[in-house]
Amino acid sequence: MRAEISAVWDKIQSMINDFIVLLPNMVLALIVFAIFFFVGRAIKKLVRRVTRHHRQARNLGLVLGRLAQGITVLVGLFVALSIVIPTFRAGDLVQLLGISGVAIGFAFRDILQNFLAGILILLTEPFRINDQIVFKNFEGTVENIETRATTIRTYDGRRIVIPNAELFTNSVTVNTAFENRRLEYDIGIGYGDDIDRAKQLILEAMHSVDEVLKDPAPDALVLELAGSSVNIRARWWINPPRWADALDSRDKVLSAIKKKLIANGIDLPFPTQQILFHDQTEETDGVRSLQREGWPAGNGAVPKPRSIGGSLRKLIELRSPQNDNGQS
Repeated sequence: MRAEISAVWDKIQSMINDFIVLLPNMVLALIVFAIFFFVGRAIKKLVRRVTRHHRQARNLGLVLGRLAQGITVLVGLFVALSIVIPTFRAGDLVQLLGISGVAIGFAFRDILQNFLAGILILLTEPFRINDQIVFKNFEGTVENIETRATTIRTYDGRRIVIPNAELFTNSVTVNTAFENRRLEYDIGIGYGDDIDRAKQLILEAMHSVDEVLKDPAPDALVLELAGSSVNIRARWWINPPRWADALDSRDKVLSAIKKKLIANGIDLPFPTQQILFHDQTEETDGVRSLQREGWPAGNGAVPKPRSIGGSLRKLIELRSPQNDNGQS
């Protein structure tokens, strides 16, 4: 029993002595790794600072900065391991990664897919930081494009994190891709109103708003002959094309159009429905050319309409039994 305890104690002492021997190397390795880590961060900041003022190279700078930081940290890790374990070689790690590469690929497939998609987004620049985009049910301003995901800030102050693979393989609407943006709204006027006059008033109202661009000029087009109104589509351009500017211009344009049309006697009708009562007691019942529901009379004679009360009396007379004196 004493021999076993002595052997265990000797082993513990040997481990402690080995740790004490390696302690200076471990401290040195940590210092070296920290130096490489901070050098990598400095390189990343330097690359971003150089490309910050060049819009076309800004995203490329993000990619190069992150790649430079990753390579620098990886080299620092190899050097630190070589200090702690003198027999360690970089080829050993590469061989280990090659053996387990398939398993790592399956385990981190989504991460690698998002990483590659993030690199492609940063290089191809379908959208940039501070652009306003619409993706599925999400809309907001791009805050950051990382190698794994893109974060957007919604207009109501929420943060949405979207995997880069989703953005790269699906449709994305970029509202701020161009300097100008066109907005539109449909206005319904009454069938009895003058269409040309209404269009002229709508154009005057849009021209009175400072946010509406003169070039391209706004326009008004008849869009539809709807059930209860003639719909005219008002279209105007704004600059800049951001959401706040679009919302502000829409408020001013619609307010100006409503005031202008009402002041000039243009009707803005509510949805209405016309109901036609067909008199089933008429002699012309079943003769389509003589009915009054919008069908043209074949011989030019339109039957005189009967009141509801008269129709009811006629119906009672037809259904009531007659006595010999012709009285019911």
